[in-house]
Amino acid sequence: MRLDKWLWAARFFKTRSLAAEAIRGGKVHVNGQRVKPSKEITVGSRIEITKEPYTWEITVVALNQQRRPAKEAVTLYEETPESHARRQAEVARRRAEKEAAGHPLRRPDKRQRRQIHRFKRALD
Repeated sequence: MRLDKWLWAARFFKTRSLAAEAIRGGKVHVNGQRVKPSKEITVGSRIEITKEPYTWEITVVALNQQRRPAKEAVTLYEETPESHARRQAEVARRRAEKEAAGHPLRRPDKRQRRQIHRFKRALD
């Protein structure tokens, strides 16, 4: 089965063209090597997928020609425990950053926007 079609069926990418673009861009490696979208994959192939800031290291368990629901798509591959742990750590880190950064309680009103514009012009 073609790699781009499998990535689409396994729901790593929303469309086959996005999958093919990622493969051509070097974001997907099969068995440690850069490949083309038409690469034929088989059960047992090791695939590394990078979608910033996350990376998946998976092993192909099954092939499916059609895009099925997400619950079925998860059965097409098996992720390594190290990869899963790295992704969960990244999610936790990003969540902590977001909470620490905080966010304004509301958008600036007209008066505050004018003050911001005056301040920016003073810097130029």
